[in-house]
Amino acid sequence: MSERAAPFYCPYCGEERLEPREGEGAWFCRDCVRSFHLKFLGVGAPREAGAPRPETEESHR
Repeated sequence: MSERAAPFYCPYCGEERLEPREGEGAWFCRDCVRSFHLKFLGVGAPREAGAPRPETEESHR
């Protein structure tokens, strides 16, 4: 994982004393003693559940 992808704070306690762990996207918080994993899902607004998918060129074939 690159430095740009590092979290700024713990998602559980909000503190900033984080250490990378073994494995891509894994972090350890020294303050609340929790480990967590981050995963990038994509760019763009999420689709609402049950909403139709936007039409693409491939769907017209």
